[in-house]
Amino acid sequence: MRTLVRMSFALAAFLLVSTSWAWDADEVEEYDGKAKEAIAEFKEKDPAIDKFFNGSAGYVVIPTVGKGGLGIGGARGKGLLYENGVPTAIVTLTQVTIGFQAGGQAYSEFIFFEDASALGQFKKGNYELGAQASAVAVTAGASADANFEGGMAIFTQAKGGLMYEASVGGQKFKVELKE
Repeated sequence: MRTLVRMSFALAAFLLVSTSWAWDADEVEEYDGKAKEAIAEFKEKDPAIDKFFNGSAGYVVIPTVGKGGLGIGGARGKGLLYENGVPTAIVTLTQVTIGFQAGGQAYSEFIFFEDASALGQFKKGNYELGAQASAVAVTAGASADANFEGGMAIFTQAKGGLMYEASVGGQKFKVELKE
């Protein structure tokens, strides 16, 4: 009887782990497709961005960040960390802002890591960007003058919406490494 109970428990645990792994694989596949679309749009607007994709130790693509606020605001998005062009982690961005703001918008966010040290710091799990971190808006030729700051270069590409904002807030990233 004990053997049957142990086998049943082992089977249940295996199915639970298998099911969650399949879900993660589906999630990665979904975000990989969306990230590739966002990358293609980015490269179309600014072909010079290839220097960041090719010369970085890794990069994060969050295909859609939804942002909204009225006095207090927030943003959230989910994407992938890539190393050598291969997804290695699921990344969740959250942001809280305080100040004058009204409206809502959607945008894509791209974060490039200058070297293995900067990438390693990000991969430790929970990472925060302070309010002083700045992003370059994607326009034709925007990447030509962009440089790494603090080991990172950040770009955003508007997708839609309208938001008036004079607020302060930082971004927090949850990094779930592929096992």
